[in-house]
Amino acid sequence: RYAFEYARANGRKKVTCLVKDNIMKVTDGLFAEVFRRVGKEYPELEQEVQIIDIGTARVATRPERYDVIVTLNLYGDIISDVTAELTGSVGLAGSANIGDHVSMFEAIHGSAPDIAGKGIANPSAMLNAACLMLVHLGKADKAELIQNAWLKTLEDGIHPGDIFREGVSTMKAGTAAFADAVIERLGQRPASLQPVEMRGRQALQYQYQRPQVKKELCGIDVFVDDGSTTPDDLADRLRAASEGILQLKLITNRGVKVWPQGFPETFCTDHWRCRFVSTEATIQAGKADYRPIPMDAVLGLLKALHGSGVEVVKTEHLYLFDGERGFSLGQGE
Repeated sequence: RYAFEYARANGRKKVTCLVKDNIMKVTDGLFAEVFRRVGKEYPELEQEVQIIDIGTARVATRPERYDVIVTLNLYGDIISDVTAELTGSVGLAGSANIGDHVSMFEAIHGSAPDIAGKGIANPSAMLNAACLMLVHLGKADKAELIQNAWLKTLEDGIHPGDIFREGVSTMKAGTAAFADAVIERLGQRPASLQPVEMRGRQALQYQYQRPQVKKELCGIDVFVDDGSTTPDDLADRLRAASEGILQLKLITNRGVKVWPQGFPETFCTDHWRCRFVSTEATIQAGKADYRPIPMDAVLGLLKALHGSGVEVVKTEHLYLFDGERGFSLGQGE
């Protein structure tokens, strides 16, 4: 919603969601689903969902087709460097991390310890991060003043080493010299580059309201460490220990179903995922039957497994949210 509100507040026309929901079906799939649901409230904005792979390639080759991009943190970290490099260097772009109570502004790049103290770092990213902060603090006029002075400096050919080009640049400036050049041009505007217009812009104040949903426990994945067993033997032990509490639905190893009806040639490690569901659930191939279970059943199961000598190394609870699964199905379900 913040992306849509940002686009609306800043006169943007399009919002693109970049995800990997063809593989990460639950996590990225949920992200894309929420994007589409929230997007219905903003019919004036063009909207699209793209796979992150081709989306990143198109950002690099056809950046003009994008306006506002909303994505997950890992993908955004990569795309921000790609887009900054498109402009000439990762040393040019600032970033804003906006929270409900605290916000942080920084360069998109790392600390570059290899050039620390040499006076050659490009300060542009920090300048632009500071401008984002000024807008957030309601001082857009000051941000406009600085950014136009920065653009005028670049237009005059005064460039730090990472963007210096023979025949184009007029001066290779170190960190302090470049900052001084920007200060000297405060109050000036670029002639050939498009000037920045920020006056009147205000920080976007939006507070997320979490929707209320019905959450129901419907199963548990129990991860077992056992390097001296077979899928069938492990299943027999688990079923005996869990009888009357919960029922074993499937066992996977390295993401592959090995019980029931696994393949004997499957190579198994000592790490098994064992899914338990309600004793009333129907278990058959191709059927995903998940029914609510009490927490007491989960606790009883873990106690029974421990008592039978099964080494449990981790558990993950399975939940329904308004009747919709919040977890991935196993192979064959």
